[in-house]
Amino acid sequence: MIKGFEQEVSKRQNVFSATQKPQGDKITRSSQRPRSSQRTKTTARSAPTGYIKKAAFIFSLSFFLFSLCFSVFAQILSIDEALDRLGGGNRAELRWDPFFASGTLVSEGYEAAFISGQSGESGMVLLDHREIMNLPLPYLEDGNLRFPENFINQIRNSFRRYAEEDSNRYRIAGIVIDPGHGGRDPGTVWDYRVNGRDIKVVEKDIVLDVAKQVHSMLSASFPDKQVLLTRDTDIFLSLDERVELANTMPLASNEAVIYISIHANSSLNRNARGFEVWYLSPNYRRDLIDRSRFAGSNNEVIPILNSMLEEELTTESILLANSILRRMVDTAGRHSPNRGLKAAEWFVVRNARMPSVLVELGFLSNEAEAILMSDEAYLKNLSEAVYKGISDFVAFFERSGGFTTLR
Repeated sequence: MIKGFEQEVSKRQNVFSATQKPQGDKITRSSQRPRSSQRTKTTARSAPTGYIKKAAFIFSLSFFLFSLCFSVFAQILSIDEALDRLGGGNRAELRWDPFFASGTLVSEGYEAAFISGQSGESGMVLLDHREIMNLPLPYLEDGNLRFPENFINQIRNSFRRYAEEDSNRYRIAGIVIDPGHGGRDPGTVWDYRVNGRDIKVVEKDIVLDVAKQVHSMLSASFPDKQVLLTRDTDIFLSLDERVELANTMPLASNEAVIYISIHANSSLNRNARGFEVWYLSPNYRRDLIDRSRFAGSNNEVIPILNSMLEEELTTESILLANSILRRMVDTAGRHSPNRGLKAAEWFVVRNARMPSVLVELGFLSNEAEAILMSDEAYLKNLSEAVYKGISDFVAFFERSGGFTTLR
């Protein structure tokens, strides 16, 4: 039995040795299986990791190429193109400070303040004192300011959103522009002889020219508002007729109207020069409250409410006057002195139950200013100044939700 067992062990050892023995360059079938199985198993474990690495590489490469293409093909706008995107014409402007290399874009009363950067740089932009956005910054190139398209588009979209948010707040619904005199009332008239040429300056014609330009610009900028001229031709209107147009304008409960009368000045002092804006003296008191609204109430309350409304209208009138004057300083200050804000009891401002001002463009009794006001380019500049001053006030009034709440 032992001998048989030894023979069996010897036989099995021979078989084992035969399977491990190389035959030339070949490997026997029995040794090939485990290796093949082991290699297959290892490959199966490593396949997902390799796939993820390849996918990540392809994604990174695609993102890089997309970013490169975007940076190459993203449109860069000039100042004029940027302003056109924000409204164009007189509806948008850039206020630029070269010392600090900073600017403010303004469109229909909304503002975006920024500091210029390098090409491709992003930074903080303050939008209308409401929010801050991180946007691609404008930059200087060969002395010219360039605007990334995305910068302008984001600002435009934000301004539109603000306008929609503000649409239900207290607003200016009507603007009445009153060119003084007209028809048989020419206003002040002066004749001059300059370089052998006779020049006649007539107040009613000059103020009508300016008023029509202001009306045109306001109508274009504020299509949702009633912008009216008391006269658009050479006709005579009484003072009562002028203010009645404004006082009877139909308004909703959250709407207001403003009144701007335009004149040219004259003086016995031929050296008197300059522009000025007048508002109603705070000492003048009127009946502004509709007493029928307070029927059955304590009558002692009505004078108090009337006084409150008077104060509010005076405040608004001063703000409107100051807005116009500031713009006139910017436009005409190099040619004509600023005579400032003044208070008086002019008929048109004391009888207009709303914020109201009277603008004096300059002195026709002064030869130098009369020559200036006979020049169409100068009158266009004055018109733009009055328009921008009114626009500034409207924007401030509507952003604040209105000052006057008693009507």
